[in-house]
Amino acid sequence: MMTANDCQLLLDNYTAMNTGYPVDAEISADNYYTIEQSYKQDVLPVIPSEEVALHTWQSSAIRPKADANWLAPYAITYNANLVLETVEKIPSGSEDPVKVNTVKGSALFYRAYALWSVAQLYAKPYSIATASQDPGVPIRLTSDINDKSSRGTVQDTYNQIISDLSAAVNLLPSTSSIATRPNKAAAYAMLARTFLSMEDYPNALINANAAIQLKGELLDYNSTAVNKISNTPFVRYNKEVIFHCVTFRSPILSPGIASTNTAKIDPNLVASYNPNDIRSKVFIKANSGVHAGSYRFTGNYEQAATSVLFTGLAVDEMYLTRAECYARTGDKDKAMLDLNKLLENRWTTGTYTYQTATTTDDALTKILEERRKELLMRGLRWTDLRRLNKDSARKKDLSRTLTINGATTTYSLPANDLRYVLLIPQNVINNSNITQNSR
Repeated sequence: MMTANDCQLLLDNYTAMNTGYPVDAEISADNYYTIEQSYKQDVLPVIPSEEVALHTWQSSAIRPKADANWLAPYAITYNANLVLETVEKIPSGSEDPVKVNTVKGSALFYRAYALWSVAQLYAKPYSIATASQDPGVPIRLTSDINDKSSRGTVQDTYNQIISDLSAAVNLLPSTSSIATRPNKAAAYAMLARTFLSMEDYPNALINANAAIQLKGELLDYNSTAVNKISNTPFVRYNKEVIFHCVTFRSPILSPGIASTNTAKIDPNLVASYNPNDIRSKVFIKANSGVHAGSYRFTGNYEQAATSVLFTGLAVDEMYLTRAECYARTGDKDKAMLDLNKLLENRWTTGTYTYQTATTTDDALTKILEERRKELLMRGLRWTDLRRLNKDSARKKDLSRTLTINGATTTYSLPANDLRYVLLIPQNVINNSNITQNSR
């Protein structure tokens, strides 16, 4: 019979549980652009046609096969369900209850994290008015591969995520020996991220605060812990990381090196960093040759100069979430305290001037600007666009111009367009009764 230790070994499989998370949200977002040189056949890596279609928001953009965007989260869910079923079979009193609770809480956390990741791609953004009618994503609660999947509703999807994370909070230890293992702070942080994506700001505030109380130390970018000239300036599992996981590799998002760069950071975003803001040197670096005048991303919290991007939970995200929620619930002074605390750890010592806000809306504007700069290429921008687009004052119509083989085309994605919900991979549709998203 399997033991709690066996379950922990399964959950500790880094490749199976902490890598390969969805990347199509970042491909579809507005943090970067590409140029014709990146599509030349003699330039590596070769960019798949479906990534170009996602990058340019084609109505027909679809993954022909269920790749990591779909398979990885459901493989993680399968392993989590297997652990949960095994734990239920362990005789009461036969094992250390702390170990049993830890593996159960970890499995619930992973299942919720995976489900939220899928929902950001293939379900509509949460709206309290329509969530009980909008199609959700399949919720797998057993390891039986013969169980048929159905979409349910968006409300069902988020109810399950919140239920799993709420249970995990009460089972997980406050800390863990390594950032790849979930703990109580991670469960609170994921609840904060989930409630923020639902625009439930009071509950996002409660959980962001709880996460910060358990793990709230920020990394001072002035310190030697940050290598400002390196393409990999942060060590893996740096002290801001609450839970570590990464996306799968995507050719179109490759930062490359100065002379062979693919994904180029949006120039308006580049210009928004103050020269005294250390992120202007750490997060982005200048390209050269045919790519001169553009910048690549080098601020990955995964210690890799590739498109395997950190998409886990970190302390800086929690400060920005708490600050936004303070602003949205009417406390501009606490909102600015959090924002200033973050930024004083990002600017060169002695150069940062504390900011104030005249109104809660002014505070919110400043916080959202910094959220965009701080959480660059973390896989969160797409979710932020989806929720902010519902606010007429903050919605954004996207556009990008791309030249391939001498033909220049401008592509656009209006706020709240149906294309903000991606098409489910074709072979999933072909081999199931799941309905495709609308176009």
